[in-house]
Amino acid sequence: MTTVTAAMVKQLRDATGAGPLDCKKALEAHEGNLEAAQQFLREKGMARADRKLGAGREMNEGVIASYQHFTKRLAVQVEVNCETDFVAKTEAFQQFAYDIALQVANMNPQFVQEEDIPGSVREAERTLQQRILREDAKHAGKPPAIQDRIVEGRLEKWYEEVVLMRQRFIKDESQTIADLLKEAVSELGESIRIRRFIRYEVGEDIEAAN
Repeated sequence: MTTVTAAMVKQLRDATGAGPLDCKKALEAHEGNLEAAQQFLREKGMARADRKLGAGREMNEGVIASYQHFTKRLAVQVEVNCETDFVAKTEAFQQFAYDIALQVANMNPQFVQEEDIPGSVREAERTLQQRILREDAKHAGKPPAIQDRIVEGRLEKWYEEVVLMRQRFIKDESQTIADLLKEAVSELGESIRIRRFIRYEVGEDIEAAN
């Protein structure tokens, strides 16, 4: 068995933020392999995050983060909630909230999550995609079941554009915003939610923005 030294434990703690006992056990379980131990702790933290996200905890604390483009023609405000004022004041939480404001500014989502999309809006998009498909000579003659699958695929792509949680994070496209939220929950140890956002851009159609 590989001997786990204090230096190895410290290196893993610095990389993951996990407790010393958890780091020692992870290193022992993976024969001193730092990368494997780090991945194990990350997956363990993400599993805890999944439980916290679905635990129905009260989230009445948090911050309103702001972003303004240097041209002063675009601004965003985002409300992000957590369980305690202590976590709300941490640099990690405030950086997460700022990153979400930056995401909204750059990617212009319309909804926080899929469940927020009104049924009428969802059906209007489905009808639009069905009409586009019927008018496309390449797909018009395909069986209805195939056409339905194509429409569903296009709706999925639309969700990835208009739903914040489904979007790719602009700083790291290997992650979605949902992944980023789980990481924040894992790191901070509390339930977190992105409650709402508002985005202003000079000259935009006010009715369309609302």
